Amino acid sequence: MAELLKGKPVADAISEGLAPRIAALKDSGITPKLAILRVGQREDDLSYERGALKRFDGLGLEVERILLAEDCTQEDLMDALNHVNADPTIHGCLLFRPLPEHLNEAAACSALDPAKDVDGVTEASLYGVFANQQIGFAPCTADACLKLLHHYGYDLQGAEVTVVGRSLVIGKPVAMMLLNGNATVRMTHTRTRDLDAACQAADILVVACGHAGTIGARAVRPNQVVVDVGINWDEEAQRLVGDVAFDEVEPLVGALTPVPGGVGSVTTAVLAEHVVRAAERTLAH
Repeated sequence: MAELLKGKPVADAISEGLAPRIAALKDSGITPKLAILRVGQREDDLSYERGALKRFDGLGLEVERILLAEDCTQEDLMDALNHVNADPTIHGCLLFRPLPEHLNEAAACSALDPAKDVDGVTEASLYGVFANQQIGFAPCTADACLKLLHHYGYDLQGAEVTVVGRSLVIGKPVAMMLLNGNATVRMTHTRTRDLDAACQAADILVVACGHAGTIGARAVRPNQVVVDVGINWDEEAQRLVGDVAFDEVEPLVGALTPVPGGVGSVTTAVLAEHVVRAAERTLAH
């Protein structure tokens, strides 16, 4: 039976550390505010949004929701981003991705003011991650993976880590952040030859490929730490599931994050921390 690496204790610890910082900002006349920009109604986006709203409400932070229809135009999207950029009371923006295929996602990400990019979508933020410099913000989910491992006491120094997934949302940035933590990182994906063997070789396995049940019993071994970043809607079961086949893997490994209740709940706390930090930066200018 694996130890379940639940996200709530991690998120609560982050939130506890934010309380005095938020109080100090409010004493200076600033209430940190997030703009949530969502196109359409993807179930995984809605789940994340509900968690973020609950987290921000509990911390006394503000949220403005900007909701666009699935068939909105590029102009509609750019107008929304321009509103975010121009409003001085908005300190950070969460742009849900992927966007519908008819929209130019790269143009949208480039349009966001890097100072308000609290989820690592702009080139400036991604450069900061890859160069290991304090520029912008790392993607929240990637940051959450590192914070979860740190909270539960897993040492990255020299650890063999396999990352399954290569997106700019999670896979690539989390690999760079693990590397910056002195882990030895192997990047893989669903087309990697003998993916199971690459996964078995790892001390820590981070799965973020976006396909439910990709990692099963043949890909893991005893004493591994498995971080399941996946959030997928299972139509048949009518519930959220991860990229790891939980029932197969849980009896075999040393530790495993549940879905839901794992990385996702940490991500909303990291998002809050990023918004607070963005608000603090406005005081410095």
